[in-house]
Formats: sequence, structure tokens, C-alpha cells
Amino acid sequence: MHNILKISIFAPSKMNSMNHIQDYINTHRDRFLQELFGLIRIPSISSEADHKEDMVKAADYWKKSLREAGCDKAEIYPTAGNPIVYGEKIIDPALPTVLVYGHYDVMPVDPVELWVSPPFKPEVRNGKIYARGADDDKGQAFMHAKAFELMIHTNTLPCNVKFMIEGEEEVGSMNIAPFCMEYKEMLKSDIILVSDTSMVSMECPSITVGLRGLAYMQVEVTGPKMDLHSGIFGGAVANPANALSKMIASLTDDKGGITIPGFYDDVLEISMEERNEMAKAPYDEAAYKRNLAVEELYGEQGYTTKERTGIRPSLDVNGMWSGYTSEGTKTVLPSKAYAKISMRLVPRQDYRKIGQLFERYFQSIAPKSVSVKVEALHGGQAYVSPIDTIGYQAASKAIETTFGTKPVPVRSGGSIPIITQFEEILGVKSILLGFGLESDACHSPNENYPLANFYKGIETIPLFYRYFTELFLKNR
Repeated sequence: MHNILKISIFAPSKMNSMNHIQDYINTHRDRFLQELFGLIRIPSISSEADHKEDMVKAADYWKKSLREAGCDKAEIYPTAGNPIVYGEKIIDPALPTVLVYGHYDVMPVDPVELWVSPPFKPEVRNGKIYARGADDDKGQAFMHAKAFELMIHTNTLPCNVKFMIEGEEEVGSMNIAPFCMEYKEMLKSDIILVSDTSMVSMECPSITVGLRGLAYMQVEVTGPKMDLHSGIFGGAVANPANALSKMIASLTDDKGGITIPGFYDDVLEISMEERNEMAKAPYDEAAYKRNLAVEELYGEQGYTTKERTGIRPSLDVNGMWSGYTSEGTKTVLPSKAYAKISMRLVPRQDYRKIGQLFERYFQSIAPKSVSVKVEALHGGQAYVSPIDTIGYQAASKAIETTFGTKPVPVRSGGSIPIITQFEEILGVKSILLGFGLESDACHSPNENYPLANFYKGIETIPLFYRYFTELFLKNR
């Protein structure tokens, strides 16, 4: 098998032709889609305990998919939380190894009434798959299984492949770091390949070279020991919902800056030269506002919209709740008020330090009429990948081959906390080869993923393997 593979990899007819890739995709495109739909139909919401069995079903589905795609080994490893799926195909220990990372868990679907079609019944409309997980990350991760299958069945797999698919990315990946430490030797690789990010557009493809970090907090503000009658006690007892609203409002100033003392102390300032390079990526502010249905954008003064979401930190309320929220009226002064608050961080900001600064400040601004509890839910460091590595060069060449234009490097406003830990534990860099779009509504109702992007990913990924193997062997 090894000799056959070596011949097929380096034969000029194979190297200069993409016919086998296109032919295989065209032959199996409908099956690829239906197999993806099978995965999407499993409501694997990691943040909701009621879906614990669905997490196991999704892991089983991935194990079966990797086996059928061509992995010699595909196993499910239990963790303290949701299971991790591992698969591998080792064709020659002397060749490089690509470790593919993805996740099978998805975000909750609320508010479900805003979905045009049921979130776990995938539907194709206007050339897009609509469903929870269509993009993040079932659609994008599944591209790798199908690209791997393509290489196996066309006898063009140029290197070793390993898969690591987890079920807790949307809740902080709390168990994958211990898994990596325990199975460090099994996970040994030369590059980690991830498709869980977006590109600028199909006309201007891009590669994500930076992710913001994350500090995710939950706060609880308590007033009286029980809910009270708002007529009898209103005006005499502090309302924790009112107090919480004022406290949250004070976390930012009128220039869009974050007021937490020490918050910006470690922020890495980006040079004007790099800011100018980032500005070369196409951006239509009018279209950006139109797509979001907003009249005006908001953020830290002195920075462009793309800079605010790529190289600057931010603070947002992700949810607030208190008192009576059901239909009709109930005149109640609530005992407690809650909020979930996330802070996106940039290089050099440590999420643990930021969490401590947040807690200290939030406690300090609370009026004496209420008590405050702050809990850190999860977090991770920011990540930056240089563009002079063979991994980036291989990804760039692969995209240029399939899209017909060279991709631009961009920094994403999103976070994948485990990426930095991969480098710390496994000692290898990650390439963020995402095929999503900003318009895919990840984490929102009506999440979608264009069919064109799904198939373009399957077309591009085998070329990454090919070019990465060439560069690795050349530079060894």
C-alpha cells in the first residue's frame, strides 16, 4: 500500500490534475449531504443536560463515519463530560501527520420561534443548508471526513491522518486538555487542521491567523431574601434587577471603552503597518449594517469595525434574567437578578487575570443595598499563527488552487479556547482553514451553510494535504 501511495502522490499526472477530486465529489455529492444531515439531526446541545444521550449518539455517528471513510482505527474515549472521538490512518511513520480537530456539540436553539424551519430538521433553501450546526461545526468538520474518504478511495492520501472530535467546544472544552495530556503520544502530529472559522467571502477567501481569547462570567445580584410586592415595597427596597442594569452599564464608557481597572494593561498594540494590511481586506460597511438591520454601528472609538472585532478586546452581555418574565403581569420586586457576560480578549491578555479583575471591580461597584456573587464559567487565551510556516503556505496554495485567488490573512473576533492549549500541550501549531461566512448566523436562529462552501471545502482540503506533505519533505 505504501509504495502505491508514494507513486500516486508524486506522479505528475496526479500532481497536475484535479479531475479525480472533482469526479469523486460530483459522484457522491448527494450522499455526502445526506450523511451530513444524519449528523445534524442529532440535537447534541452540550449546555443542556437533557441532551446527554444525544451527545453519545453524535459521538457514535462520528465513529461510524470515520470507519466508513477509511480510518483503520476509530474509537470513542469517555471523559468526565462528553466523549471524544479519535480516528487514525497511518500509512508511513516517516511521512508527516495531520491532526484534524472538530466538535460535534452545538449551541442551544432559543428563541426557537424565530426559526423558519425546525433547527434539527436540515432544509436546503436558496442553495444553503438551514439547521443548527450546519456551519458550526458539523458542516465544517464533516468536510474533513469526506475529504479524507476522497483521498482514500482515489489512492491519493499523501500522509498520515488523525481525527480528534470533541463534544464540549461550545461550553469551554473543559475535558479535552486532560485528554491531550493523557494521550499525548497517540495525538503526536506535525500540524493541527481546524475548520471552525469563517472567510471574508467566496470572492475574497481568507485564512484566520488570529483568534480572540475569552473570559466568560456569570453574576448574581441579590436584594431581599424573597420576591416582594412591588407596590408595597417598591421605593423602599433596592431592586436587584435595577442595580444589575446600572452596574452593567458602568462597565463601558461613552467612547466604547471598558472601564475595569487594569483591563487594558497587557493588550498587545498592533502597529499601523499591520493595521494597514488588515484594511486591504474588502469591507462594505453599508452592506454590513444592512445585513444586520441596524442603522448605526457601535464600538471603541479610534478603531474600525474590523479592528474592533479582530485586534481589540470587547465586553458583552450574553443574557439577563430576573423576576417575572412569563405572559401577562405580576407586580413583583425580584429577590435576585442574573447576567452572563463575556469578554473577548487579545494577545497577552490572560483570561484568568481578566476574570479576577472583573470580579474585583464588579464587587466594588455594587451598592450596599445588594450582595453580589461572580462565577467564572470558562475561558481561554487568544491565539496568533504566523504566516511564514509551511502549514500556512500549504493552506494558502490550496485555496489559491481551488478559488483562483490568493487568500488574505485575517484575525477573527471569535474564540476557540482549546487552540492555545493544543500548542502548549501537544507542541504544534494549528491552521484555521475555515469555509464559513459571517452571514451563516452561527449561534443564532436560522444558522445556515452554503452548499457551495461545503463542497469547496471538500475540494480544497485534499490539496492542503498534498502541499503540506511536499513542503514538509522538502524542508525536513
